[in-house]
Amino acid sequence: MRRAFSRQQKMTIVFGILSIVIVMVVLQLWLLTATMNAFLAGQERVIVPAAIASFICFALNFGLLTYVYRMERR
Repeated sequence: MRRAFSRQQKMTIVFGILSIVIVMVVLQLWLLTATMNAFLAGQERVIVPAAIASFICFALNFGLLTYVYRMERR
């Protein structure tokens, strides 16, 4: 049977997840800026790959949030 994490272990995990989330949000902001810049320059083929990459970042952030909620319930 698995033991529950101690409070200090949970805080370490949450801080690590928060660091990853911050990096991915900054990545999404950069991706939005680069996509808008390319779109305004007339390069419309960039839109779909950028949207897919942004959705992947969103899905990863959502998965990390779900993990934190499940960790707190235990």
